[in-house]
Amino acid sequence: MSQGLRNPASQLLPIVVLAGLSLAGWAAWLGWDQRRDVHPDGSTTGPYEAWQVIGLVLTLLIPVIWAASRRHGAGAVLGTTIGLTVAAYYDWSDDASGLFVVGVGMVMAGSLAATAAVSAVTGLVKRPG
Repeated sequence: MSQGLRNPASQLLPIVVLAGLSLAGWAAWLGWDQRRDVHPDGSTTGPYEAWQVIGLVLTLLIPVIWAASRRHGAGAVLGTTIGLTVAAYYDWSDDASGLFVVGVGMVMAGSLAATAAVSAVTGLVKRPG
């Protein structure tokens, strides 16, 4: 019997921890900025600046690599994706147009793809031999 089947808590812990870190990272980097910027020509941008999103990505990169290097790649992928998806849904759900669902789906797909790639590369680099 494999270790994962005997101790399911050890498989669930990385998912919960990374989901929590993702929620906290979203709140720290993106949660406080809710205002769109209006430019002199009438166009709007925001509410997030590029440096905020880059900061979030770099902050989450560390725990994803750490978890994947300890053979918890699936937990890193699932936890980060779940955390960012829940945070985006909570943050954007007050949008009256309903288009926030598209954005949440894009956050989910992008975080799933990015964390899967980082975990796969980390797993290949850390492979013994």
